[in-house]
Amino acid sequence: MISKKKITSFQSLIWNHYKLHGRSMPWRGEKDSYKVLVSEIMLQQTQVSRVLIKYKEFLKAFPTLKKLSKSSLGDVLKAWQGLGYNRRARFLHTFAKEVVANHNGKIPQEREVLLTLPGIGKATAGSLSAFAFNLPVPFIETNIRRVYIHHFFKNKADVTDAEILPLVVQTLDIVSPREWYYALMDYGSVVSKKIVNPNRKSKHYTKQSKFEGSNREVRGAILKIAMKEEALTKVKLIKLLAFEQKRIETALAGLLAEGLMVEKKGGIVLP
Repeated sequence: MISKKKITSFQSLIWNHYKLHGRSMPWRGEKDSYKVLVSEIMLQQTQVSRVLIKYKEFLKAFPTLKKLSKSSLGDVLKAWQGLGYNRRARFLHTFAKEVVANHNGKIPQEREVLLTLPGIGKATAGSLSAFAFNLPVPFIETNIRRVYIHHFFKNKADVTDAEILPLVVQTLDIVSPREWYYALMDYGSVVSKKIVNPNRKSKHYTKQSKFEGSNREVRGAILKIAMKEEALTKVKLIKLLAFEQKRIETALAGLLAEGLMVEKKGGIVLP
């Protein structure tokens, strides 16, 4: 438990920075929960600069949750191209189908219900509740974690989210949770550029693996070809890609297992 004085001081710091340096983004202040959902899924493990481009393109192709739910996963993957981590597109597509089928096409507000839906973890459920519905729900994501470690755990290592969460609760602006989280994230983004990333002191910290030479690189290359070819075979993929055969076979097996590609009589295609 921190003192009221420390809470007020911390809140003033965050709010003052936001007033002077708050970022403008197309999804901020958005009341359409579907558009907020798209932005939140895209922002997972992807830089804001890349999302700014793909966000508008994706919504042009799939302007509503219902439209997304009725589209093929193959079309969704094509629209997602360039963002990486393609399983997020599959989660988003499955989420849309689930909400249309079982929630009358309306994204639930309650975090507990959101957590039962495909591809929704604690952070995304919390961010949706806060950003789409302005509910004072405590949650932790990368930038938020960075801020609290930087200010409250300067001399501690292996900080757990369980230690951070009570501070998030105590400092949460329950009147304007949506804006408060915008402010926290903007401050966290600046902190990461000025000092050594405080998240390295988090017990949950894992450094993102390099794309080059990774399985993700091979998977991405396979999907890119699949978006241009009507049907592929394993033999054709091996000829077209400049990777070792074993790596191609491993990546392809993963794509098939996850439903990001399917085997049909004519070959291997997008679903």
